[in-house]
Amino acid sequence: MADGFLEKHHEDYEARKAAWIRKKKHLPKAKPRNIERPEDWAL
Repeated sequence: MADGFLEKHHEDYEARKAAWIRKKKHLPKAKPRNIERPEDWAL
């Protein structure tokens, strides 16, 4: 195997992982839905 092969792939993996984590942190969080329930359940 070439020298630095594993190190290069590990660096690429860490860069992709960091980008994924940055993107994930900026996603809007799902808000819980407040379902309106009728007063009379027989409806």
